[in-house]
Amino acid sequence: MFEQTCADLTRAAIEQDQAAFGGLLQAVQGAAGTVPQAELTAGARQLAQGIERASLDQAAWLALMSGALVENGADAQAPGVAVIGRLPDVTTGALAFADAWEKAGRGEPPDPERHEPSREIWEAVRPALGEGAGPAMEAWWSLPRFGMAAFTVLTFSPLVRASVPDRESLAAVVDRAAGHCEQLSWVGDLLRILEGERLLVLDRASGRGWTVVIGGIGDNFQLHTLLAGELIRPGGLPGEPPDPRWVASSRDQDVPPGTPPVVGQWNLVDANGEWIWNEGVPADIPQVGGTRVVVLDPPAYQRSWNPGRRFPMVPASISIEAAYGPADLHDWWQRIKPATARPAS
Repeated sequence: MFEQTCADLTRAAIEQDQAAFGGLLQAVQGAAGTVPQAELTAGARQLAQGIERASLDQAAWLALMSGALVENGADAQAPGVAVIGRLPDVTTGALAFADAWEKAGRGEPPDPERHEPSREIWEAVRPALGEGAGPAMEAWWSLPRFGMAAFTVLTFSPLVRASVPDRESLAAVVDRAAGHCEQLSWVGDLLRILEGERLLVLDRASGRGWTVVIGGIGDNFQLHTLLAGELIRPGGLPGEPPDPRWVASSRDQDVPPGTPPVVGQWNLVDANGEWIWNEGVPADIPQVGGTRVVVLDPPAYQRSWNPGRRFPMVPASISIEAAYGPADLHDWWQRIKPATARPAS
């Protein structure tokens, strides 16, 4: 029954049956908290078809509703892929609207949460956008709903995060649009989270290295902490093993009260010898021949930071896939530059 209601809602959205759409949307919303997870997932798959095919305005409502289903337990993959698939059109259209509004000298663009589209608004942006004025307005008013939906599906699903096409370009346009839409504030950062990514981690002092597979890591503070937890152990690298609370809270646990600050173990640098900032993300690490390389050097000075995850609802994973001795890495070490004395500005 719930799946059929979602299918009817999707049909109404695609066919722009406004008379049926509002009531069906309310029906899905009212039932979302009472149906089993399998039915929620089936309903979310129905909504995904509408998100892909309906006009942006109708698709935005379906996207928002699919996010609610995910928060109630639906699998996020199908609606998530659909939401992220429409995100480039929504953000670029909204930015075109904002640019046209600025060219019209009208001040701050209208707040989609407080104002309705109007002919006056259309006439203000039409000189700059021509026939594109209507689609750009539709994108502008759809942006907050798509922003909330994107945040939800990216938070809940590693499969959605792994499937993002042209990740950096999309994150860049989302970051621009976030200047106009607070619902997008964290979406660009979530888009940059890598899943199933292989890093080559090299220890300069010993010449050893490891292929490390990561996922769900929100910043390089978290990466640094998790690398210490994997590598500083018997048979691994020497040193003081990190506090288990640091490692657990960087994976998937809450930070226990009284946990002290994390103490950094190394200076992380890339294959070019440039410092890898803890404030950055793994996706920032340059690739060499398709592989991101992290070199472990002695710390330039003592660093410490708060334990935990940048995105507390996103669990992280890390595992060692392979270990190498210095002889195995001879060709790699020929490509690795010495660390710079100072970080690049």
